[in-house]
Amino acid sequence: MIARARNGHTDKFGIPRQSREESPICTRIVFEPEYRVAEALRGIEGYSHLWLLWGFSEITNDLTVSPSNGMEKCLDLALRTEGTVGNVVPTIDLLDGRGTNDHWSPTVRPPRLGGNKRVGVFATRSPFRPNPIGLSSVRLLGIDKGDLLVSGADLLDGTPIYDLKPYLSFTDCHPDARNGFADETKDYRLEVEWCPSEEVLSRECQVYLNTMPVSTREAIEYILSQDPRPGYQDDPQREYKIDYEGWTVTFVVRDHRVMVKNVEKDKFFIKNLRV
Repeated sequence: MIARARNGHTDKFGIPRQSREESPICTRIVFEPEYRVAEALRGIEGYSHLWLLWGFSEITNDLTVSPSNGMEKCLDLALRTEGTVGNVVPTIDLLDGRGTNDHWSPTVRPPRLGGNKRVGVFATRSPFRPNPIGLSSVRLLGIDKGDLLVSGADLLDGTPIYDLKPYLSFTDCHPDARNGFADETKDYRLEVEWCPSEEVLSRECQVYLNTMPVSTREAIEYILSQDPRPGYQDDPQREYKIDYEGWTVTFVVRDHRVMVKNVEKDKFFIKNLRV
């Protein structure tokens, strides 16, 4: 590991399923002491985009799953991210001597297919794979005190970064590439309403909403528009919550609209974030 990603995503639920150019979410890449060397970044400002190679470090830290002790929890978590496995979720204890998951499943159920259709794990970007490694294309915003600032990352706060490399448009960009089943939902978006007429927000909620930084509101609205719900859930009465930068937003989804019902903030988190 050479660095860790730092951003407002403190919970897996709500993290964008893919890195995207239009994402307003800013992530700070903080290098480990031994790699925090200015010379290692010489010339990187000449590139507009980077590739990040990283690990799904938290995808199963809270799970030890077997066919009899938690498959429902596994299903919910997996569909909130990118796919499900057959009977076992990879954990550190299941990794063999080569560092790979010795109990991996050859098929997963992508959430964008409703969580019912199985496809091959190597035909998806599911985190439940032999080697839990992720790859993201991000925009380089700048360098700040030895850290890299990037946008578009689909990473949890604290995600380990194993390597980063320049993105080269003349070799890495393929406009005529086919996208498989992902083409069916690539433009899927939901409309977001912060103060829908059918909901009455509390005075405290209104105060919080009015004091929320514009950048935070834009990031949360982007997250909500991506529909972070598990693919198999479509209950218009069910409430969901996402946490971002110390703000907790409660919402429901009805008729392809995200309706915000409540806004809260963790004062302790925000105070520490500003230190």
